[in-house]
Amino acid sequence: MFKACMKHNMVAAGLFLAISAQLPALAAAQTTAPDSGLYTTYSFDAGYTNAYLSICGSTEESEGCYGGATLGPFGQAGALIEGHPSIDTTTGTVTRHIYVIDEAANGGTGVALYDYIKTDTVSASFDSVKVSLNSTVALPLTGGSGAQTYLAADNDYLFIGTNQSSFALKVQKSDLSFTQVGGFYPPVNVSSITSDAYGYVTVTFGGITGSNGFYVFAPNGSSDEDGGGADFMVSNSNGLTTANLATTGASPASRMQVHFKKLVSVDNTGK
Repeated sequence: MFKACMKHNMVAAGLFLAISAQLPALAAAQTTAPDSGLYTTYSFDAGYTNAYLSICGSTEESEGCYGGATLGPFGQAGALIEGHPSIDTTTGTVTRHIYVIDEAANGGTGVALYDYIKTDTVSASFDSVKVSLNSTVALPLTGGSGAQTYLAADNDYLFIGTNQSSFALKVQKSDLSFTQVGGFYPPVNVSSITSDAYGYVTVTFGGITGSNGFYVFAPNGSSDEDGGGADFMVSNSNGLTTANLATTGASPASRMQVHFKKLVSVDNTGK
């Protein structure tokens, strides 16, 4: 009986130590971000050659608008997205990337990716804002003043395309290296890039009429599916407008198939 009690006590002690070891991580995960009371709004000038951002909201002891910055100049800004924040609760610092696609680089048909870094240092009474250009990368896509640019992202990758190019690019956030993705024969141009809340991204090709197709990419950047049709994804924060979406008469029924990742064992009776 004594041995049994000792065994149970040791198990309980082990569980206590295991839980205690996880408490700092759990506490950090539940810590409110220093900039949780702040928001950033963006605007463009008449020619989309500059983007303006303003940081407003409230801190623990104040409220109002604390700073801003100008991004650009661009030939014509075509798309913009923020990266996930990196948070240092010790210093009250929140750092995030801002990615801008210039769809008319140098005033022509070139396409370029601008990577900015925005840093908010939040105190009880103020937010000190700093925005700086980190890098610029020329992309092998076709743009122009009349082009439409499409952009979506997951944790590690940006997916970029224009309606003037028959392929899209997958850009690694860590070093801005890129690879060409998608494409159909005969060629049809990119018509949208959409994502969902879990980090899946769909690159859709084709116009309102004619042939079309799509590629789906998993959160790790790998290709997950491709096929005919004009399929899209919807997130839980931004609605999907149908203003420029392609349509398709294809039924999804042909895709309703399930393949087991592992072979299912059967016994001698065939069950």
